[in-house]
Amino acid sequence: MARTRATDFDEKRRGLLEHAATVFAEQGMEKASMAQIAAHGQVSKALLYHYYPSKDALIFAIIITHLEELDTAIEAAHDPALPPQQRLRKLVGAVLENYRGADNEHKVQLNATSALSDEQKAAILSIERRIVRRFAIVLKEINPNLDNPERPLLTPVTMSLFGMMNWVYMWFRDGGRISREDYADVATTLILEGIKAVH
Repeated sequence: MARTRATDFDEKRRGLLEHAATVFAEQGMEKASMAQIAAHGQVSKALLYHYYPSKDALIFAIIITHLEELDTAIEAAHDPALPPQQRLRKLVGAVLENYRGADNEHKVQLNATSALSDEQKAAILSIERRIVRRFAIVLKEINPNLDNPERPLLTPVTMSLFGMMNWVYMWFRDGGRISREDYADVATTLILEGIKAVH
């Protein structure tokens, strides 16, 4: 007989992912063990293995959950009624807000994909491409010349914007002189002003 799912299954699963992301971020993917993760989450190894049968399954769950939440936030921020410049600002703001409190998950995403199977990597890549495409579409509206086949700059410009956003966890501190909203303005302005000079 199949084991019935506990009513707090999703809450427990989310808590385990957060604890695991902390351990992975602090110890590194290789050194972190399932025993350490269980201890950090104050659960038994048996319970941890009930939710996640292996370390790579846990890593995959951290990354895919993080990306799915990011994609949902970006989709919710997209307002086709706005001019593309304002749409871009809203998308950038959505990403930076989604990254709030998610530094550990972000580190796992950036550093742990080598531990995953090809199938898991493909699933992650699919969401990443969808997220990037949402930004590329808006950037192309702002400057159609970026998509010139003779000098294709749409992808480099889009990935440059993601470079600014994805590495913000290395230096940004909540409560500092620059807020996430301030930096969303800065990053958007850098891209909008910069692509005017890109030919």
